[in-house]
Amino acid sequence: MMQFAAERGPYYVFVVLMVLGVYLLLTHRSLLKNFVGLYLMQLGIVVFFISIAVRVGGSIPVMLGEGHDVAVHNPVPHALMVTAIVVSVATLGVAIAILLRIQKQQGSIDEDVDEVEDPEGGS
Repeated sequence: MMQFAAERGPYYVFVVLMVLGVYLLLTHRSLLKNFVGLYLMQLGIVVFFISIAVRVGGSIPVMLGEGHDVAVHNPVPHALMVTAIVVSVATLGVAIAILLRIQKQQGSIDEDVDEVEDPEGGS
C-alpha cells in the first residue's frame, strides 16, 4: 500500500494543487486570491508534467551508443517546465503590480465593481 502511494505521490500533489486553485477561484472575491489560485493551478500542471517525464529505474539521458536498452528520463518536459515556471512567476509579478495600481486608484481589489466608488466622483 505504501509503495502504491509513493509511486503516485506526485499525482496526488497535482490533484491537491488543482483543487486548491479551483477552490480559490470559485469561492473568493478578491482578485489577489484569484491570482494565487491560478498560480497554484500552474504549479500543479508543472508537477504533473515533471512526474510523467520520470521513469522508475530510469537514468539520465546520455549518448550510450547502439545496443543499450536502458530506460531514461525524458528531458523535454523538464526543459519546458523550467520555461513555464519563469513565465508563471513573471505573470504573477505583473498581476500583483496591476492589483497594487487598482487598489491605489479604487481603494479595493475585490471583484465587486458596483460597490467600488468612482474616484472622480462622476457616474
